Amino acid sequence: MIVVADNLNTRNKPYMAALEAWDSKGLAVMAKALAGAHADVINIQCSLDGSGDEQRLPWAVEVIQEAAASTLCLDSRNIEGLKKTLSLVKKPPMINYISETEPPEREECLALAGRAKAYLVLRASRGSIPISFEGKLQILEDLLEAANKADIPNERLFLDPSLVHIGRGSGQDNILNAHECILAVKEMVEPPANTIAWISNVSTGIPSRPVRKRTEANILTYLAGAGLDAAMVDVLDPEIQKALYFIKSFRDEIVFSPADIP
Repeated sequence: MIVVADNLNTRNKPYMAALEAWDSKGLAVMAKALAGAHADVINIQCSLDGSGDEQRLPWAVEVIQEAAASTLCLDSRNIEGLKKTLSLVKKPPMINYISETEPPEREECLALAGRAKAYLVLRASRGSIPISFEGKLQILEDLLEAANKADIPNERLFLDPSLVHIGRGSGQDNILNAHECILAVKEMVEPPANTIAWISNVSTGIPSRPVRKRTEANILTYLAGAGLDAAMVDVLDPEIQKALYFIKSFRDEIVFSPADIP
């Protein structure tokens, strides 16, 4: 299981304050904490819509890659921001994400990812997120074809079935269909591509933090059973850490020891 820390996002007030203040020391401390929590990849989000990313994202990447050895994930739909940042990264990053509607310059984003040998998240969305298994799978198939045409091999692609909030509308149906979508990708895509899910998104709107994190940990385990390859999670949360420990143990990725359980 590839662990992607999603902690550096726009909902994280201390992180956003560090960005606003250009506080390199504070940002470095946060990055070291994520690496210390065994994050294989650190997702970096400086805005929701890409505004200002041409300044903030390159700066944040330079600070974080000096503080932590983890691979970086560039969470931006700002093409200019991605161009500037890709020239600074020390090793191939992950780009999060392209969908059927984002970014508007999708072909240019694909070309950038291809030239940089970057890993790329393909998200099952066309402005709104389809509820049905068939809808998710069709979008992912179309995006996979576009990425392959841009000379990005399947081994560098991460297909995201797009989870939604479990407590709203058709959230439960969406999670079930995301599970089926992961199974289908594993069975149908050849050569194999990777799967990824933004686990933290499912609990948005649940008022109790303990309930949110328990929900996330259990959905993470549920999707891991379908063969999920990578998960975007709060790596600092104890519930998530325990779930990841057991998943990695059951997959024989680490040696199980009761003394090591977080």
